[in-house]
Amino acid sequence: MASQPLVVERTYQAPADRIWKALTNEDEMREWYFNVSGFKPEVGYEFEFTGGTETEQWRHLCKVIAVDPGKMLKHTWRYDGYPGSSTVTWEIFDEGDKTRVRLTHEGLDTFPADKAEFNINNFKQGWNDILENMLRKYVQG
Repeated sequence: MASQPLVVERTYQAPADRIWKALTNEDEMREWYFNVSGFKPEVGYEFEFTGGTETEQWRHLCKVIAVDPGKMLKHTWRYDGYPGSSTVTWEIFDEGDKTRVRLTHEGLDTFPADKAEFNINNFKQGWNDILENMLRKYVQG
């Protein structure tokens, strides 16, 4: 049985186009997110980055699978050398002087259950930190 997707939502004091650029411009992504190997918001574009803890790093392999410019970006998310594949969807909602971002990470149950690093609580902690601290600081100054 598939697990429920992990959904994290935040509202920022920043225009929607500022958020979109932060999520899709490789130079900006490197400033606040991960050191991506290049990025284009185009279906079929493949990118990768390394991330993890101080003691262990994971090579993330991703491929853009859907784009609605300014509104939605969806890509696969898997780990080199491990079974499982998930999808990450970034949705942007323009609310005037604010912008709401909803991140949905589906398929977490496809990763090895015996690896503590793949526990859903680690994903919750990671995405909450990324949206609450890293992205917020970047787009709001």
